[in-house]
Amino acid sequence: MLKIDIERAVSFTGHRPERLDMPEDKVQEWLEYQIRKAVADGYTDFISGMQRGVDLWAAEIVLKVRSEMKNKGIRLFSAVAFRGMENRWEKEWHKRYHAVLKAANGVTFVCDRPGRSAFFKRNEWMVDHSKRLIAVYTGAPGGTKETIQYAKQHRKDIVLIR
Repeated sequence: MLKIDIERAVSFTGHRPERLDMPEDKVQEWLEYQIRKAVADGYTDFISGMQRGVDLWAAEIVLKVRSEMKNKGIRLFSAVAFRGMENRWEKEWHKRYHAVLKAANGVTFVCDRPGRSAFFKRNEWMVDHSKRLIAVYTGAPGGTKETIQYAKQHRKDIVLIR
């Protein structure tokens, strides 16, 4: 199994599509800009929490950038809260999730059992394994807010869009 280089790793946090207060295309443009900037800043390892919305969009963008920059050593790691997390999703999201998992350089299932706490543990795991956090945050309570607070407590570099 490949080891994440924490000093050169970026993780993502953000809302599901239905909780965003901005157009999806704007979020995706911003994510691509931030991912390319992170690569220019020397980051090579990217960690996605694999949830619908921001997580999967970021992962797909990392895969696109990785294919364009073959010699840069870009790697994508999937941090999944638990096996079967995607089972209740719409078919299109299910398909995208499995395509990203297949293309990832490494996959970690953070918890053995489903449940709300598994998502919080996954978020902490991602922050613990990265130096920078790229966050799409509307100000709403929930996992994104908790992840940003956890990253602040651990003195991570946080790049935020509101």
